[in-house]
Amino acid sequence: MNILQNHIQALVFCAQSPISIEEIQRCLQESLGMEEVLVSDVLEAVEAINEQLNNANFAFQIYAIGGGYQFLTKPEYQYTVSTFLKQKSKKKLSASSLETLAIIAYKQPITRSQVEQIRGVGCDYAIHKLLEKELIEIKGKADTIGRPVLYGTSQKFMDYFGINHIKDLPQLKDFATEENMIGETAD
Repeated sequence: MNILQNHIQALVFCAQSPISIEEIQRCLQESLGMEEVLVSDVLEAVEAINEQLNNANFAFQIYAIGGGYQFLTKPEYQYTVSTFLKQKSKKKLSASSLETLAIIAYKQPITRSQVEQIRGVGCDYAIHKLLEKELIEIKGKADTIGRPVLYGTSQKFMDYFGINHIKDLPQLKDFATEENMIGETAD
């Protein structure tokens, strides 16, 4: 394994959140005294690392997620890891917090009153808990009377759900099933 690959592995391993190519480049240039680290060199090194991890049959590899790279377990170990995390996690989100989070994720940026209008009930506590867990964050203020706070999902939300962009969220059509309409006949 070449030196560049070793250093990239070390950076991805120690990063607490996905590390971007630009961060990798800057760090390698400074630490190794290199004039320039090309994006193509970083991408080739990540690909080579993953190839070695696959060949050696490791349970993890480097994934592109959240605008950067992070070591994650392979999908075939999901059940084992999720069981561990489920056992470790004592505080789960309530149904109302999950509903609130879903509304914010799909309608962001959105105000508290807009969330309450959709849910039909108050959601101060749910929003407080989601902010506390850092799954949502304040995105600014609306240009309406009173300038209410706008909420949106955070990078921690993206990491937790394993998506790079909000557009990667499942769409309603992915869950909807076709139903017979009145007057149609089933063949």
